[in-house]
Order: sequence, then structure tokens, then C-alpha cells
Amino acid sequence: MAERESDLALGPLVDQAYQPRLPEGMIRVYMSGDRVAGFGHHLVRALAPPDAGPGGPRVYSGPDDPRFQRLRGLMEREWTPGLLEALNLGPDDLPVIWDADFLLGPPDAQGRDTHVLCEINASSVFPMPDEAPAALAATLRARLGL
Repeated sequence: MAERESDLALGPLVDQAYQPRLPEGMIRVYMSGDRVAGFGHHLVRALAPPDAGPGGPRVYSGPDDPRFQRLRGLMEREWTPGLLEALNLGPDDLPVIWDADFLLGPPDAQGRDTHVLCEINASSVFPMPDEAPAALAATLRARLGL
């Protein structure tokens, strides 16, 4: 059966505003189900101004990295539960490994970083922090009832 264009539609495209803090890097939050399994941080230069300097390697860290605890709390207590509610899913419906990429937004009224979602990946999530495989195994073990 031939596919129609309407059968292939994935929804609207989001035109995201340029984030002036892009030269400060992107934070990838590695998730296992509804729990943070680790972080990756790197300097993205593909869209940065020419004077932003060179890019850098992705630096991986575990879920307890003190630099990202506020982001971890938001992911685990607000954003992921909100995603599940919006999509009418349960925590076990989430992939065993997935990630969400964030750029830094403007500081809030208290001077804390805000975060702007870039994308969510449910495939091609590798490489990952050294701490993540243990979290993935624990999630899979729990889902198998072992």
C-alpha cells in the first residue's frame, strides 16, 4: 500500500530561538527510565560565533556531579513526570537508555542557570558516562522482576 504524505507527518517543526549562551556548552542528561544515569558536557561550536574559540571534548560524569544537581532534580521531579503525563505513559514505558540535550538559557531571578531543551534522543545515545551502564542494568533488572 502506498504511503500518503499525511501518513508520514510527524507534527509541527519547532523553530527554536538562538541561545546566546551556546558558547558555554551543551549538557546531555543520560536517563535510564525516569532516573538520571549521568551527564555529558561539551562545547558546541557548530552554531557558535566565530570568536567563540575552539570546541572541546565531551566530559562525562555520573549522576552525582555537583554541577548538575539542580538540572537532575528538574529532570527527575518535574520534566520527566510532565513528559509522562503529557504522553499518557508510565515510567516503565520510557527507554532503558535515552537522553535529553540542554543549552543554558538566561539566568533566573535568583541568578541560577535555566535550561533550554534542544532534543531528546532514544537511539544513538552512546558514548555515555562510565557510571551509566550500572544504572541501565539496574533499570533492566527491575523491569524483568529480577
